[in-house]
Amino acid sequence: MRRNVERRTALVDAAIEVLAREGARGLTFRAVDAEAGVPTGTASNYFADRDDLLMQAGRRVYDRLRPDEATLAGRMEGPRDPAKVTELLRGTVGRITDFRTGYLALLELRLEATRRPGLRALLTERVREDVEANIEGHLASGLPGDADSVRLLYLALNWLIVEHLTLPGVFTEEEVRDLVEIAVERVVPH
Repeated sequence: MRRNVERRTALVDAAIEVLAREGARGLTFRAVDAEAGVPTGTASNYFADRDDLLMQAGRRVYDRLRPDEATLAGRMEGPRDPAKVTELLRGTVGRITDFRTGYLALLELRLEATRRPGLRALLTERVREDVEANIEGHLASGLPGDADSVRLLYLALNWLIVEHLTLPGVFTEEEVRDLVEIAVERVVPH
C-alpha cells in the first residue's frame, strides 16, 4: 500500500463525493480515481479493497465534521442558558449543512453498514463515542439539561438535518433555525 498521506486523503475525500452523488453502488476505484483527477488504478494502490475504502471514508467524514478547537472552546463562553444551547446547535446544523456531501455520504455508509459488519462496528463505535462526548461536554460546560436532553436533541436534529439535506424544500432555512430553537425549548429545562 502506498503511504503518500496527502494523496490518500484526496482519494478518501473523492470517495466521499462519489458516495454522496452516486451512492455506495457507484463507489468504485475507477470512480474515485476520476473524482480525484488521478490516473486510473491509483486508488487500488492505496486501499486493499472496497471495504477498506468504505471504512476510511467513514473515518474521514467524522474527522471533517468534528468542530474545531475554537468552536469547542466557545461552548464554555457566555451565559449558561437555553439560548446558548440553541446557538451551539444552530452552529452544528450549519457546520453539517456546509459539508452536505459528507453527511449524505455518511447516510450511504450507514445503509451500507447494514450489510457490512466491519463498517457497522466502526460506525456504531464512532457514533456512540460522539454521543457520549456530546453528553460529557454538555454536562461539563454547565449548560442546562441532562444526558437525556442531549440524546433527544441529537435524535431530533439528526432527522431535521436529513430532511434539510435530502429534501430541502420541506423546511426553509428560517424554519430550520426556528425548529432548532423549538426543540431546545421543548427538551431543555429553563
